Amino acid sequence: MKKLLIVSGRSGAGKSSTLHMLEDLGYYCIDNLPVSLLPEIVAKLNAQKNIEMLALGVDVRTPQSDLMQFEDILEQLRQHGEIEVIFLNARDDVLLARYGATRRRHPLTDRYNTIAEALQAEDSLLSGIARHATLTLDTSNLNVHELQHTLSVKMGQNERMILILQSFGYKRGVPLDADFVFDVRHLPNPHWQPELRALTGMDLEVQEFLNGNADVTEMYNDILAFLLKWLPVFAASHRHYLTVAIGCTGGQHRSVYLVNRLADALKAQWPTQTLHRELKYWS
Repeated sequence: MKKLLIVSGRSGAGKSSTLHMLEDLGYYCIDNLPVSLLPEIVAKLNAQKNIEMLALGVDVRTPQSDLMQFEDILEQLRQHGEIEVIFLNARDDVLLARYGATRRRHPLTDRYNTIAEALQAEDSLLSGIARHATLTLDTSNLNVHELQHTLSVKMGQNERMILILQSFGYKRGVPLDADFVFDVRHLPNPHWQPELRALTGMDLEVQEFLNGNADVTEMYNDILAFLLKWLPVFAASHRHYLTVAIGCTGGQHRSVYLVNRLADALKAQWPTQTLHRELKYWS
């Protein structure tokens, strides 16, 4: 079997949508099997040699005893080849809003008085899977189409570690899937320049404004030096992805500028992807 994925995550974070997208990409998908049965299922499918890409959905509905053995079961699955674990997450307030809009029942509703309590319990129960995730997706600010785009970007990997540079705005929350977060809100803000307010970090006028500031240059050089030093170390530890998030207030000017500038500096050495989380909010 060439590719084996486990797809898990908190209820309402997009696990089912992700499995549908993987199915469209050619994966054979099986959802909601008890974790303890996965080694047997994978061994049987592997023996048939007619399935090259398999994605297995796992969530909190699996027996709690199985969840507690996830690490051991993962080791058994690795006997059939390299395996990746995709974990879908979102902020509690977003999950509550999604449940309120759809009026769906949370899988743990029968055990807890409120959805908020069920979400907290679920977070704890799935922590063992989240801890072994090779790819975490924060869907708090994504619709289905944006999730599909983000998944396609992050799944487009080769044998080398992919560096994902993401801009974001603090006013909409810190990305839950970032490995490193750099705060650049202390840098001069083009938003306060009337002629630059409607532009973005992709526009030449904003770039020239930021290029001329010593603090911007120093911040860029420090982040670049950090990445140049530590990217080889993370790659040597068999990481598939490393996500570096850079945030300013609105995610439109400073963070976008720095993400693009860093991508230009690093793309010759590392497979690099850029994501601008707040793109849909740009006027």
